[in-house]
Amino acid sequence: MNTTYKSNNNVVYSCKYHVVWCPKHRRKVLINGVEVRLKELLTEYAANLSVDILEMESMPDHVHMLLEVDPQFGIHKAV
Repeated sequence: MNTTYKSNNNVVYSCKYHVVWCPKHRRKVLINGVEVRLKELLTEYAANLSVDILEMESMPDHVHMLLEVDPQFGIHKAV
């Protein structure tokens, strides 16, 4: 297995987080153009925060994302 690590001035890391979120009452609102626009917004926002989205999958009622976040930045800021 070939594991890649990232580094900054203080640490070498490979912190990956699986984040799942859904709309209230799991309503199926991520359909038609909403899903595409949501992915664009999440990708743009992650780029501004220097967070890597490794994978993103959306269903009509929830979204799965695999994120890689600098441990000094913190997952709580990314979410």
